[in-house]
Amino acid sequence: MPKSFTLEYWIDDDWYVGRLKEVPGVFSQGASLEELEENIRDAYHMLTAEEGLSRPGSQTKDLEIEV
Repeated sequence: MPKSFTLEYWIDDDWYVGRLKEVPGVFSQGASLEELEENIRDAYHMLTAEEGLSRPGSQTKDLEIEV
């Protein structure tokens, strides 16, 4: 099922650089806008695949960090 996201992009030294505004951590670049779009899709799939992975027997807990 396709989802829609907002691709924010800009040109930096002849590279198209961008990020998905709704998904923190999904950034990429490309030599063209089309290449950037493809790389952003790949970055999104890599990030979401990693989020689904966990080690057998692993546990989670909340952790406070003073900033």
